[in-house]
Amino acid sequence: MVKSVKLADIAAELNVSIVTVSKALSGQKGVSEELRQKIKDLADEMGYIPVHAAQKNRSKSYTIGVISLESYFAKFASFYWKMYQEVATKAVKKNCFTMLEVISTAAEEALEPPKLMQEDRADGIIIIGKPKKEYLKMLYQYRRTPMVFLDFYDDEQTCDSVVSSGYIGSYQITHYLIEKGHKRIGYVGTLKYTESITDRYFGYCKALLESNIEVRKDWIIPDRDIADGIIGMEYTFQLPHDMPTAFVCNNDVTAYALIQTLEKAGYRVPEDVSIVGYDNYLYPEFGDSKITTYAVDMGEMSRIAIHCLIKKIENITYNESIHTVPGRIIIRDTVKEMG
Repeated sequence: MVKSVKLADIAAELNVSIVTVSKALSGQKGVSEELRQKIKDLADEMGYIPVHAAQKNRSKSYTIGVISLESYFAKFASFYWKMYQEVATKAVKKNCFTMLEVISTAAEEALEPPKLMQEDRADGIIIIGKPKKEYLKMLYQYRRTPMVFLDFYDDEQTCDSVVSSGYIGSYQITHYLIEKGHKRIGYVGTLKYTESITDRYFGYCKALLESNIEVRKDWIIPDRDIADGIIGMEYTFQLPHDMPTAFVCNNDVTAYALIQTLEKAGYRVPEDVSIVGYDNYLYPEFGDSKITTYAVDMGEMSRIAIHCLIKKIENITYNESIHTVPGRIIIRDTVKEMG
């Protein structure tokens, strides 16, 4: 049984009194607006339910279907498996439970609909990771079931989507390299494979252009084949003849694989080449590589996705939109300061 969250739990987290928490949540005076918002946000995150609301909504429990693709789950404990765990945890706090369906590559190619949607097994659906375009179009046929996209958006149709701030995050971590004295900076990611890879590329470009640094085409390095999307050690990087001093990678798995490729080619990281990643997530099999990265807030992304989906299930009127969640730079050991 999930332990109910009490006012004392919230108070302890923020090191304030129970009276302060009570005033903030009940709209009473005597609490600053900044602190009131912090208390409300934490209460929502922890799954706090007021006594009167708990009594009123005790019977409301929804089944949330979660759909992802085999290509995202296939070989290692993937980033999306971790994201599913966050979704499941946040769902429990809202008195809901989840059912996961992983679509095989063959089913995706054959445009076979998910059983969760075809057989109406769920009250609402969260789709983690972008399917191929034709498969996504097929899913729209089942929009009678409320849907939310997680970690991707569709630029052709409007649907609630929750994504990390890829453009801003990549801009910030590229700017960090520039602050460390780097002016020869490449980007690693297969452009147009997903919106997130491309958004992160544009963030990289913005940082370079603002510092009057050239964006060189020969320093834009793919990290996967369009056909299969496989990343990591199985992909062969084509290193440029004229090497930059640093690379911005669109994810940490790519950053790790690039570091291995560079070291095999005789380069030292960060002494010869600096590397930054994105996500703050590596396959457990790769261990801790100490990559400087931009951390994605998976917990907050999952919380917003659940929040939006419950609104849609309950037919609460609001405008669908793309919800962007900021992250933060984590400084580790793969960046050298240039003299």
